[in-house]
Amino acid sequence: VLFVNSVDMESLTGPQAISKATSETLAADPTPAATIVHFKVSAQGITLTDNQRKLFFRRHYPLNTVTFCDLDPQERKWMKTEGGVPAKLFGFVARKQGSTTDNACHLFAELDPNQPASAIVNFVSKVMLNAGQK
Repeated sequence: VLFVNSVDMESLTGPQAISKATSETLAADPTPAATIVHFKVSAQGITLTDNQRKLFFRRHYPLNTVTFCDLDPQERKWMKTEGGVPAKLFGFVARKQGSTTDNACHLFAELDPNQPASAIVNFVSKVMLNAGQK
C-alpha cells in the first residue's frame, strides 16, 4: 500500500477522524510524498515497514491502541499514484504511544489491485473484532 500521511487527531476517532485527516492531507501544500510500505496485520497489531526507509523503517501499532479503521467516508481518491490512476484512501486511528487520550490517524492509498482498500479494512476490522472476543 501507499503510506500517505499521519495526522494528529487529539481525541477524535471514527469516520470523523478519517475524514478530517483526509481533508487536511489533500489540502496540504505541498501534498505529502506517499511512499510504498508493507502493511501487516496480526493479532499483535498493525506493522508498517518502509523497505526503502524513505520516511521510517518500521512502525508497530499494538492492536489494543487501534480504535478505528475504514475507507474515507467521502470516498475521495489519492491522485498522486504512479500511472496517475486514482486510488481509494483508507486509514486507521491509533492512540499515540504513551497517551490515553491523544490519537493519530494514519492514511493510506491502495496500490495493488489484488489488495483493494476495502479488503484491507475488512481484514483489520475482523482481526480487531476477534481480539476483542478473547
